Amino acid sequence: MLNFFGSKKTLCDGVTRRDMLKVGALAVGGLTLTDLLRAEQVNGKKSAKSVIMVYMCGAPGHQDMYDLKMNAPAEIRGEFRPIPTNVSGIEICEHMPRMAAIMDKLVPLRSVYGSPDGDHDSFICYTGRSKRQQPPGGWPSVGSTVSKLLGPRNKAVPPFVGLSPDTGHPPYGSPGLPGYLGISHAAFRPSGPGRADMVLNGIDASRLSDRKQLLASVDQIRREADASGTMSGMDSLARQAFEILTSSKLVDALDLTKEDAATRARYGKGDEKNFGDGAPRNLEHFLMARRLVEAGARVVTLNFGRWDFHSDNFNGMKNTHLPPFDQGLSALIEDLHARGLADDVMVCAWGEFGRTPRINADAGRDHWPQVGGGVLAGGGIRAGQVIGATDRLGAEISERPIHFAEVIATLYQHLGVDLETKLNDLAGRPQYVVEGKRPLPELV
Repeated sequence: MLNFFGSKKTLCDGVTRRDMLKVGALAVGGLTLTDLLRAEQVNGKKSAKSVIMVYMCGAPGHQDMYDLKMNAPAEIRGEFRPIPTNVSGIEICEHMPRMAAIMDKLVPLRSVYGSPDGDHDSFICYTGRSKRQQPPGGWPSVGSTVSKLLGPRNKAVPPFVGLSPDTGHPPYGSPGLPGYLGISHAAFRPSGPGRADMVLNGIDASRLSDRKQLLASVDQIRREADASGTMSGMDSLARQAFEILTSSKLVDALDLTKEDAATRARYGKGDEKNFGDGAPRNLEHFLMARRLVEAGARVVTLNFGRWDFHSDNFNGMKNTHLPPFDQGLSALIEDLHARGLADDVMVCAWGEFGRTPRINADAGRDHWPQVGGGVLAGGGIRAGQVIGATDRLGAEISERPIHFAEVIATLYQHLGVDLETKLNDLAGRPQYVVEGKRPLPELV
């Protein structure tokens, strides 16, 4: 809250200048949603299309999920075995039986590349770009770009929502950054104690309107006091806060008690606690993501687990990560189809790179930026196929390299974003939303 000491001068409406300057951003009476939005965000065309992206923190092994190598030596093959899916000729890991049963609705990607150095960072998943040689302000994520270009579908629901709790390794907890687009297009993160600030606690809409007028009366003073320009974007944050507070739509979307017991059981609960320095394995986030896109969110990101198994890879995968991931993602995709949303909502689940073909001395797999994997679903794509392939050892791409940016371009195309669109960085230079890459033609 802003608090300037000094003048006790009374204004014409009876409010002292000092009291008015203590108001800050909707903080009268404990109403702090704008402060929440600003704090979270510092760290046009209307359509029903949306995207849910699952970031698998730490990068899962492609050869232990969608690309098992049964003809490789034991020190490469590992202990997992493939199982058939409901699409003839496609096999995946035995610990993902639910996804195997809906393979006709999925597209495994077996040849994803583009991570420049194998660092643990969600950045390439959210942008399709390297962090090296960024323009002034930094590259914006998909969610922020969509927020800028398309705006909200519903004024009471932010266009970009991040179900990404903070993590011990900060990039694991990022929902995707706004870059040069600024804080007004950062993800809204409805987690933690800020949830309590999304309702009108003890005041009605008319009193909220009075406070809105009071807030407007301090805006000019606040901006005059802010020589650095860091207040830029506050107008849009305040508008978003008022829309949320005067509508139940967002709060209702986050309230899973409104779902029937059978649906909640199908998704499961998972574990809300962070896994090591990674993310939770929170299965309720998959259900919440579905409810958010139904309510009007355009892009929802969520983080899941910590797949960085440099040791004890197979126990970690089969006992703590693959079963809940299999349950949550399959429930989401089945639910989208059952509710008639499969053409409108595209789902992408992946990590920042793959894992080494050779199992190390600690029974783990190390970083392997040469090739990784992922899975797509929904969005009206031609599902029930695999795109890409690796060699006998899972070490190198042998067919159809897929750059991260090609998948990002596919998501933009689904959302209705023109790939020739340019946005100005902080130096005023125009930048393409995607440069040099096109959507995956195999999906049409």
